Order: sequence, then structure tokens, then C-alpha cells
Amino acid sequence: MIIGRKKEQAILQKAYNSEYSEFVAVYGRRRIGKTFLVREFFNYKFTFYHTGVSKEKTRIQLKSFQSSLKKQGLKDAPTPKNWLDAFDMLAELIEKSSDKKKVIFIDEMPWIDAPRSSFLPAFEHFWNGWASARKDVLLIICGSATSWIMNKVIHNHGGLHNRVTYNIPLEPFTLNECEQYAKNLKLEMSRRQLLECYMILGGVPYYWSKLQSDISLAQNVDELFFSRHGALKDEFKELYASLFSNPEPYMNIITALGQNKTGLTREDIINHCKINDSGKLTKYLENLESCGFIRKYFSIGKKTKDSIYQLIDNYTLFYFKFIRDNRVTDKHQWSKNIDTPLYNTWCGLSFEKVCLQHSDQIKEKLGISGVISSEYSWHTEGTPEYPGAQIDLLIDRNDDVINLCEMKFTKAPFRIDKEYDLALQRKREIFKRKTKTQKAIHITMVTSSGLEDNSFAQDIQSQVTADDLFKE
Repeated sequence: MIIGRKKEQAILQKAYNSEYSEFVAVYGRRRIGKTFLVREFFNYKFTFYHTGVSKEKTRIQLKSFQSSLKKQGLKDAPTPKNWLDAFDMLAELIEKSSDKKKVIFIDEMPWIDAPRSSFLPAFEHFWNGWASARKDVLLIICGSATSWIMNKVIHNHGGLHNRVTYNIPLEPFTLNECEQYAKNLKLEMSRRQLLECYMILGGVPYYWSKLQSDISLAQNVDELFFSRHGALKDEFKELYASLFSNPEPYMNIITALGQNKTGLTREDIINHCKINDSGKLTKYLENLESCGFIRKYFSIGKKTKDSIYQLIDNYTLFYFKFIRDNRVTDKHQWSKNIDTPLYNTWCGLSFEKVCLQHSDQIKEKLGISGVISSEYSWHTEGTPEYPGAQIDLLIDRNDDVINLCEMKFTKAPFRIDKEYDLALQRKREIFKRKTKTQKAIHITMVTSSGLEDNSFAQDIQSQVTADDLFKE
């Protein structure tokens, strides 16, 4: 059963219904559900289906390809001498098929491209010289090594340039999709627990699938991350190694961003990571952004070249906060951390990231989904004249309004007192003076448990609660 993924399913259906041959690339971070989506959508029925073999040489890859050909109809297929032979055999299998649409699914394609294998030129020849000339082939490629698919296929400057007809970048589940998935897994969790779980695991289906229904959320986190054989104990290194053939520079960038709440400019990243090649840095950042690990945003009043990169991946943020430098071997560490200052600080920062990931739901609640808008963060250093100010989410609208969003994670309804009310008014005033904006500034509170009803709450123009973030 496929949870969510309506847009992606619509693309696959459109490609399948096309009167021409189509080439689809499905990519995204490890554990996000790429293979599951394609298999389930086509009900595991393919004219040809093959999965690359991890970390094996060309001889083994060709032998495995031969095995797939034999199992799926080409019973007398010999071992291909090279990839041109292999794709000729695939063409033969396709020609023998009576399927109306020949669906070819090659999974983990980056693994097949072993050094000096000449796989990619042969693949290009198969698509350009044969498959694309027909009207009945739907070719789907997939892989966790996102950098390979982005650089070798989607941004290919050779024979595959502009050949991919549909891109499907598979993104993490939203809160709504995680709620559906949790019900499917028979996990009895309140929305607050679902929210906290999302703050730890993000919207990665595989991580959620490891949750046990007969223990509490805190016990699950202890079991996954802090027990001796926890399923996600060593996920960090495996995650980046699976996505990128050379993971070290990516991990260096992620580590640098993990040390700065608001993010870093390109210049900051260059200085932190000692990267001298500007072109390579651009690729690193594009690949990290396409996988959903970081976001690129602009600050109001700044030029495009001053854009800021911020780490927003929930799992990675949790890793940096509680796992990377952990020297404690207590298998109940998470349960004992709850309600400590460290935990409370993390809750506040992580909730902000979840809100940024659900800006569409925030705009829906505000009734501005149909209004053209841009999202920014903004900060200014303190001066003798004005104190500093930090705003994590600004929604700059074309109807002459800017929503200044404040995010608060609390167990009980958040109480705005006189001191906090003055801080909000001061922040709004500093923003107006510094940016010289003529737009109306509406203060919007985004809270996990709503606002306590008092006189100061009446000064807030709009409210968004966690329940609103769960909307589809």
C-alpha cells in the first residue's frame, strides 16, 4: 500500500499512458522509499526488472544482468561480453514481450557503473539508438547515489543530455503522511508524539518502519539509537556514503552547517571546509539541497549571491545534538534526557525546522495559498542604536503583508506575558526600520499547543497550531 506520494504516482501514470517512449529518473536520499514506490505502483509487474550489485566489478554486474534476463524470459541468454551486448539482449527481450507498455525498471543503477565498465555509453546507445525510437517503452531508473544520477544522467552534457523526460525527486514524508503511515503500522501515538517523532526521524519511511508498537516513543528512541545493536546507531556514516561516491566533502559541509543555527554563506562554507574549487562546491550544495538535507534561502534586502545555506534534516540535527559526541553508554539515555535543559533547547530548535518544512501548511492556515509569496529568514546584529534581532520565518506576500512567524514548542498552551509581548513589538519595529519596508507586518504565532487566552494574545494577528501542520 502506497502512503501519500500522489504527485509522484500521477507522474508515473502519465508516463505509462504516454503514446511515446518515456525515460523516468527516480532519486532521493537513502531509505526514502524509491524502490517501494515503483514496485507498488506497477504491482511488481515489469517487462524487465534488474537491481545493481553493490561494490562489485563489471564481470559480476554483467553476470547478474544475465541472470535477470534469463529469469524474465530470455532463457538462453549467454553471459554478455560487455554492456553493449547486455543491452542488445535486453532489446531482444523487449521485442519478444507482448506487454502493451514495456516497463523497464533498473534499480540502483549507480552501482552498475563500475570503473572502466563503459556502462554509461552503452546505456546511452540503448536509449538514444533503440528504445526512444519506439513508442512502447517506459524506462525507469532509480538509485540512492543521488550525486551519480544528478551528474551522470540528469545534468549529463553528452549523449543523455535532456533525455530524461520525467524527474521524480522523492522527498521525505510530511507530518500528514507520517500520521497515515503510523496508523498503517498500528502505532498508537498522539499528534504530540508524532510531532516529536518527526523532529527526531524526519519523514523517512524506513526509520518509522523500525518503530515498535508495544513500547513507548522514548523507549523506541533508546532502542534505535542507544542500544548496543540499534538499527540506526551507525546510520549517519552509511547515509552519506550511500548517497555520494566521495562523501567526505559533503559530511564536512553538513558538519559546518550543524554548528550554526541560522546557516552559512558560500564564503563561510569555503572558509570552514577549505574548499578551493567553486564549481565543486556548487555541485556539493546542489546535491545536498536536492536530497533535502539543506535549504537555500535569502535574507530580505540581500542580493542573491548572499544566499544562506541551512541544515534542516531532522535526523542529522538529532545526530549532532545527541549522538556524535556522546560518550555515555547508557542504553536508556534518551528516556533520561527528557525534560532536561538540553532536551528542551533541542525541542525548540527542531520544532522550528519542522515548521520550515511545512510552510505550505502554514500558508494554507493563513488563507494565503493563492497569494504569490516568498519565504525568508532575517537577522541583524546589535548596534548601539538598536539591539540585534532574529526572525526564522518571514512570509513576504504580494498583497503588501509580511507575516513575521514566531515558533514555540511547549507542552501546555504558550503564554504571552508582558515581557514577551514587548520583545515581539520590538522585533517588529527593528525589522521595519532596518528593512524600510512599507508593508504591513502581521505577527503570526506557530505553536505546538496553541496560545493561552489572555490580553496579550489578542495582539497576535494570526495563530497556527501543530494540528494545522498535519493538514494534507
